[in-house]
Amino acid sequence: MDNSNQRPVRPIRFNISPKLILWIVIAVVTVLLVLSSFFVVDQTEQAVVLRFGRYHRTVGPGLQTKIPLGIERNYNVPTQVIQTMTFGYRGQGAASPLYGQNYTNESLMLTGDLNIIDVQWTVQYKIENPYNWMFKVESRESTLRDISQSIMNQLVGDLPILSVMTSQRTRIEVEAQEMMQKMFDLYGLGIRVVTVKLQNIVPPVGSVQDAFEDVNKAIQDMNRYINEGKKLYNEVIPAARGEANRLIQVANGYAAERVNQARGDVERFNSVREVYETSKDITGTRLYIETIEEILQDNKGNVTLVDKNLANFLPMQMIQGGEK
Repeated sequence: MDNSNQRPVRPIRFNISPKLILWIVIAVVTVLLVLSSFFVVDQTEQAVVLRFGRYHRTVGPGLQTKIPLGIERNYNVPTQVIQTMTFGYRGQGAASPLYGQNYTNESLMLTGDLNIIDVQWTVQYKIENPYNWMFKVESRESTLRDISQSIMNQLVGDLPILSVMTSQRTRIEVEAQEMMQKMFDLYGLGIRVVTVKLQNIVPPVGSVQDAFEDVNKAIQDMNRYINEGKKLYNEVIPAARGEANRLIQVANGYAAERVNQARGDVERFNSVREVYETSKDITGTRLYIETIEEILQDNKGNVTLVDKNLANFLPMQMIQGGEK
């Protein structure tokens, strides 16, 4: 086959005009400018917008706009999130000092009775003013740490070691929160302290630790005795009150019975007295006979009649045929 008659293959050429290239570049730049003009602020955030490096405004959650080309820049700040800063330890489990690395340079303190103690604590806070948080203080975290450590050292240094480890923990937490908030407001950090929580408080090894263990045992024994006393109180006192109420009811019933009986006797005596005053002889004889009948019936014949001069007696039992 003769290849001399075949035509050479010509490369395909795309004829793109410079105007088309220019429009493509303009379109790409326009899209990039439009996309860079929007930014999203999360529901838990506020954004601080800078224009030419200076503060311009603060915007809330949602889709927001800004001038592109670096003229305006946004910095999102989490204002609805409670943040935690730990002292004396670090680690993934920030809420628990049992995990992570210890930082004794933060936690070792001198108490009021000149004992060394290892205090670990956490500070939880929220950012309330994004502008102050971003621009008022240069080293935010170090400032927060320095203030917290200073206040905690002051509070622990005013108390004996056993008080720090036992009865004064809550007081230290409350006063530390108040004092920290005052200092943060003074420095204009723009944050609100949510809580200060003491974690591990470890005494030094030796006599102080032994004394602390003795105190803990004494406190446990005291709580146990208190609980036992409360249990016994709840068992005995209601029973005693019930018995007292029962006795009071019985006494009230007996008193009412005696009063009614006495009133009846008084009324009967008054009626007899009226009849007696009307006819003394007849009434006296009747009362005498009724009394003798009552005596004879109640004593079942075990009665001996004696005259008034004690000269003669009459055994009624023998007369009625009873045993001698």
